[in-house]
Amino acid sequence: MSHQLVVPRIAVGQHGWRVTFAGMGINLALGILYTWSVISKGIPDEWGWNETHKVLPYMFCCLIFSLVMVPAGRMQDKIGPRSVAAMGGILVGIGFIIASMTTTLIGFIIGFGVLAGAGIGFGYASATPPAVKWFPASKTGMIAGIVVSGFGLASVYAAPLAKWLTMQYGLQKTMLILGLGFLFLITGVKTILTPLWFGLSQMLQAPDPDLLQLKYMKDYLAGKDEKEVTAAVHDKDNLTPKEMLCTVQFYMLWFMYACGAGAGLMIISKLAAIASLQAGISLGFLLVAVLAIGNGGGRILAGMLSDKIGRKATMFICFVLQAILIFLLSKASVENFLGTVPAMAIISALIGANYGSNLALFPSITKDFYGLKNFGMNYGLVFTSWGVGGFILAFIAGKMYDEYQTFNIAYYSASALLVLAAIMVFFLKPPRHLEK
Repeated sequence: MSHQLVVPRIAVGQHGWRVTFAGMGINLALGILYTWSVISKGIPDEWGWNETHKVLPYMFCCLIFSLVMVPAGRMQDKIGPRSVAAMGGILVGIGFIIASMTTTLIGFIIGFGVLAGAGIGFGYASATPPAVKWFPASKTGMIAGIVVSGFGLASVYAAPLAKWLTMQYGLQKTMLILGLGFLFLITGVKTILTPLWFGLSQMLQAPDPDLLQLKYMKDYLAGKDEKEVTAAVHDKDNLTPKEMLCTVQFYMLWFMYACGAGAGLMIISKLAAIASLQAGISLGFLLVAVLAIGNGGGRILAGMLSDKIGRKATMFICFVLQAILIFLLSKASVENFLGTVPAMAIISALIGANYGSNLALFPSITKDFYGLKNFGMNYGLVFTSWGVGGFILAFIAGKMYDEYQTFNIAYYSASALLVLAAIMVFFLKPPRHLEK
């Protein structure tokens, strides 16, 4: 690597931040997923849905979302993020519109669960990869955290909005309004004055590979860590999906992600019901919004913390703390302090923060372990654990409540899995190709 190379001035930071905040904006829209506990409470009694029924559209949405991340990540790597994100906006919009036309469980599973879930997968897969490619490895956690924070923060506005719309217009019209909003905000519209599409998806742009080479060289000449810079440009450090699947680290990350994400998704799916049934609190939608603040903030803080103290140390802290918080939630009732609004709000915010940390830590460590070249599909494969974990634990929560009229079995199961994930952190080492 020659120090005589003349590196032209390039506006990497300007483009990078634009892409970062566009990705964050897309996730702010797609995060409507986290308001399902509020939406499901608006389902009229005459529809005849029990608690198990009410969680099924959410379960399918999480599962389809995670599975679609694999082909969506591959498409993002090959054709770029703009078209894939626009496709996501179209699918989410159509899914919500279809759900608005039905009162049946199968209709909501198809509309919200399958179509909207697929659309969220396409949009989410396109938001983080182009953003992290504009910045050096030392900022991966922070940038990933900022982009995915939008998904977590969405409920801050979406939960009260969904509650108000449902009260004013009913659930079906609410779904229609939200569906049209997705089509406009993410995909965009053509205007008379310009032939271009205006939407957040059109602001996504990955840097040219040659530009990346120059940027990494510039970082090196500026005194950045040589190992970090050379690893960024060496093909041997960029594993293909097939090569990644041959490493034991992939399966460890997959299981740990399923535990951490599944526990959080379980609480998110039933938080409004937990507040009402367990603690007698009627302001469940406010707790969802509070959890969302923690969810979004936790992604940024965990990303930044992991850049400082390491991914593994941050994971361990978050897993252990989440296990304690969910155990405390199992003790909340109308008869003790844990069941009061202030205590439930604090617990909800911290559960949201620890859940959100997974969404910043796992894309970051996937990029650390397997490189940037195939990051979209590689992370898509890791992300399937998010859907599987959410699907299983959310189902357990609803099913066990219908059977035993308590969420305790689900709480204890999730806490045990989190402790197991925390133990596994000590056995997680970089793949062999990174050992120098």
